[in-house]
Amino acid sequence: QAFRPPPPKICGTPGGPPVTAPRIKLRDGRHLAYKEHGLPKDVAKHKIVFVHGFTSCRLDPMIVTNEVIEELGVYVVTFDRPGYGESDPDPNRTPKSLALDIEELADGLGLGSRFYVMGKSMGGQVVWGCLKYIPQRLAGAALIAPVINYWWPGFPADLCKEAYNLQLPQDQWALRVAHHAPWLTYWWNTQKLFPSSGVISRKRETMSRQDIELVSTYGGGHDLKKEATQQGEFESLHRDMMIGFGKWEFDPMDLENPFPNNEGSVHLWQGDDDKKVPVILQRYIAQKLPWIHYHELPGGGHVLHFVPGLIEGVLRALLRGGK
Repeated sequence: QAFRPPPPKICGTPGGPPVTAPRIKLRDGRHLAYKEHGLPKDVAKHKIVFVHGFTSCRLDPMIVTNEVIEELGVYVVTFDRPGYGESDPDPNRTPKSLALDIEELADGLGLGSRFYVMGKSMGGQVVWGCLKYIPQRLAGAALIAPVINYWWPGFPADLCKEAYNLQLPQDQWALRVAHHAPWLTYWWNTQKLFPSSGVISRKRETMSRQDIELVSTYGGGHDLKKEATQQGEFESLHRDMMIGFGKWEFDPMDLENPFPNNEGSVHLWQGDDDKKVPVILQRYIAQKLPWIHYHELPGGGHVLHFVPGLIEGVLRALLRGGK
C-alpha cells in the first residue's frame, strides 16, 4: 500500500472536488479547466496561452497592469495542466500530449491558426514540447525560468554533473527516483525515513534572497498549492516530476528555429541566482540555440514573474516578434 498511490479525487465525481471553472472537453474525453484574462478574444490583437508551474494552477497570477494589457491588445488564457486544479488527470501524460492539449484548448476557444505560448518553471518545460510538436501553431514563445531535465542528452556530462550537485541532496535523490524508478515516486515523496523533495516542502534553501523578498511582498495571497493538488498530489506534483525528469522523446537542444524568417521569436528569461534551476545550464542552451533571445537577470531568483515590470517586458519582447 505504501508504494501504491491512492486514486485521484476527480473533480465532479462523487467524493471529488466540485467543478467551478469553465472547462473544454478534449477528444479523449478528458476536461481542461481554464480562466480567461485581458481583452475579449474577439477584439484582442494577440492571443496567449500561459502555462503554470509546479504546485500552481490556472489561478497563477500574471503581475501586469490592465493598462499594459489594453495597450498591447492582449488576451490570455491560463489553464490547469492535467491532474492539477480542476483538469482531469492524464495517466498517459507525456511532453507531446501536453503540447497537443494546448493545441486542442486553443482550437476549442477559437484562438485562430497561430497563438503565443508562455510558461514558467515546470510550465517552461511544456513550452519546449510546443516548440517540438506544434511549431506551426505558434506566433512566438517565452520560457520564464524553465525547469531543466538533467538527463537531456545534449548537455555535456561534466556541466550537467556540476549543475546537478548544486541542488540540495534531498532534491538530488527525489530527481533520481523520478528518473530511474518512477514507480517509487509516490512512496519517496510520502515516506518519513528520508527527506523527500525540498521543492515540494518549500524549504527555504531552495529560494534565493530575491525569491524570499518577492514572495513575502507579492506572493502572500497567491499560495495555490491546495487548489492545485485538490485531486491528489500523485497526478499533479508526482507525475509532473516523473514526466519532467523522465526520459524524453526528444532533446530540446536538437530543435531548429521555428521562425527562420523572423515571423516570430523565442525568448528565455533566467535569474543568475536561481536555486532551483542552475543558470549554467540555461547559458549552455542559449549558446547551443542562438536563435533563442536569452535574457539573464543579475541577482534574479526563480519567481521572476513577481519581479515588478518583468511580465510587461516579456510581453513587449514577445509581441515584437523578430524585430
